[in-house]
Amino acid sequence: MQHPTSTAIHDSSTDRSVLGGVVRTYQWNWKNKDVTVVYEVLGEGSPLLLLPAFSSVSSREEMRGVAQLLAPYFQVVVPDWIGFGESSRLPFQYDSKIYHKFLNNFVSRVFSEPVVVIAAGHTAGYVMQMASRDPAPWSWVVLVAPTWRRSVTDHGRSPKLYSFIRAIVRTPILGQFLYFLNTTRLFLGWMYRRHVYGDRRNVTRDLIRQKWKSTQKRGARFASVAFVTGGLDPVRKRAEFFDYFQPLPVPTLMVIGEETPPKSREEMEVVAHFSQVQSFRMPGALGLHEEYPEHLVAGILPFLKKYLSLSNPL
Repeated sequence: MQHPTSTAIHDSSTDRSVLGGVVRTYQWNWKNKDVTVVYEVLGEGSPLLLLPAFSSVSSREEMRGVAQLLAPYFQVVVPDWIGFGESSRLPFQYDSKIYHKFLNNFVSRVFSEPVVVIAAGHTAGYVMQMASRDPAPWSWVVLVAPTWRRSVTDHGRSPKLYSFIRAIVRTPILGQFLYFLNTTRLFLGWMYRRHVYGDRRNVTRDLIRQKWKSTQKRGARFASVAFVTGGLDPVRKRAEFFDYFQPLPVPTLMVIGEETPPKSREEMEVVAHFSQVQSFRMPGALGLHEEYPEHLVAGILPFLKKYLSLSNPL
């Protein structure tokens, strides 16, 4: 069995293991700019890629519980997306093309064989697009609360308006102020209670303090505003997203939270009912992987163990 490899083990004292694994870096280049991607590796065995959801506060730390529970069965790899977490936060014009290219390059570099991938939120579209390749980089796919469009882009406003907002937020003074308003602890708490967590009681002060700290890092606003204004949407039309599942390119399990906002849940249920995707329903909303990691892993392990039995026959 071959295992993930990396370009180097990151030994800087400024980085830390947030998951309890080995911290490594992958050196990437985008438009002649060097980008450092931080990721962690936990456990041993068949490789599994765990992708954090895109959000204003995206970080591999949100995957801590899931990663630690899966480490006894897999060698789990969890990256910080470029522009988020401890990865480089350079002032790029972040869009879906960057992340499609990055994910393709990262998987090709780090893994030597098709892997199981667990993708949360918006990362579902990126994973399913790659699943249609021949050969596919994934052996099996788990989609956790999959989305393809930011709710703010559902209201029919012109894409030009969102481009204008992104340009404003990139400016040194006004942009920093607008980003500050969008990342106050009060606003983050409201967001988590509204659609990220299913149980408001789980939105604690410590949780919001931790999320707020991630917004204070230099360059944090660039990728964040791109996500909030729909710049990281993997597709532009619902039909394009649904086409990824018709026909289903690899075995896929979809996890749906019972407290998911109605619009997002409606689209998940359409995929669940009109494709060959297997489905698992559990408590939680769009951040169910962070809120209920034990429940999530208990629900997906039968699916994953079936893969292990097929890939490692007696």
